[in-house]
Amino acid sequence: MFFCKCCASNFPRTISEIIILRKLLFFNSLLLIFLLSRPLPLFSTEIDSSHTLTIIAVGDIMMGTDFPKDKLPPNNGSSLLSEVAPILRGGDLTFGNLEGVLLDGGEPEKTCNDTSLCYLFRTPSSYVEHLKNAGFDVLSLANNHARDFGEAGRTATMQTLSNAGIQHAGRLGDIATGVIDSVRWALIAFAPNPGSYSNLDQNRAVREIKKLDQTYDLVLVSVHGGAEGKDAIHVVDSMEVYYGEERGNMVEFAHAVIDAGADLVLGHGPHVPRALELYRDRLIAYSLGNFCTYRGVNIAGINGYAPILVVTLHTSGAFVTGNIISARQYRPQGTRLDAYHRAAKLMQQLTLEDFPQTAISIDAQGLISRKKAK
Repeated sequence: MFFCKCCASNFPRTISEIIILRKLLFFNSLLLIFLLSRPLPLFSTEIDSSHTLTIIAVGDIMMGTDFPKDKLPPNNGSSLLSEVAPILRGGDLTFGNLEGVLLDGGEPEKTCNDTSLCYLFRTPSSYVEHLKNAGFDVLSLANNHARDFGEAGRTATMQTLSNAGIQHAGRLGDIATGVIDSVRWALIAFAPNPGSYSNLDQNRAVREIKKLDQTYDLVLVSVHGGAEGKDAIHVVDSMEVYYGEERGNMVEFAHAVIDAGADLVLGHGPHVPRALELYRDRLIAYSLGNFCTYRGVNIAGINGYAPILVVTLHTSGAFVTGNIISARQYRPQGTRLDAYHRAAKLMQQLTLEDFPQTAISIDAQGLISRKKAK
């Protein structure tokens, strides 16, 4: 209600009216503060499916290497992804992290005196057909193996992917974008490695996300970071270091980019699955582990768990529902579905332990849903 001298009749005339008016103004102010403090809307499970998109995401992919020795799968890897391909093709957008290069020949960026301790990954360029046939739409090239054969190797990989109709993100200036059912999306990839958007430079990351958020309806973030191995299975809210190298504070980074406008954060790099978190109505997968790493990567035990994350988002970016489809790696067969749901059960346990207050729950079969309000 607005008042002016010409509207004197609107003024309260008694003490009781003044008290009532003050109470109304007080509660209106509280309501306004509450609404302004929640810029990201919460959604019920009753969502119009015409206003949702389904994102499918997996972790590290390295389908075999021919350097320095031939460690390629039988039949040129044609069956590595055959069992999981129908699932990967089922989303509106399917993502993975490509380790190494798709390259025929080329000179390595670094010298390995002991190749049992120093890993370089070079997969024949023809293997791009396996990625295409499996249904991948976009791959991250921001990781510690993307430049194993120099920037020339990454450039050649980008061209090979583009020729196959697969988008890529990772090198500075290389951001994947597209439109699905009139919804504009962008995916930007981060890693603490040269030539990529760095998750260690949080201020720049926030600036980049804010710019994308001005143009795109959905902003997706890939981040290759965190320590590695079974000892790094838990998410910690502090700088993670591996072999003396800073790999980032994954919690701080994920929260910062969501605060800046990101709608989904997809982590990889630890080579093991990690917990999920719902932050400001946006989903964070702190690590999706190894998905298809034929040789040169340990796949024993939990390192071989290969979760397939299926996430349905409202076109505003808010989480609607999801599923962890459990798979597991075998050699030489490749990635196979796991009827025991081991990846889902592990991620369920880790989410309960690392983020007990988060607003999502995961059941033993991998269904991700909102916790019911008490």
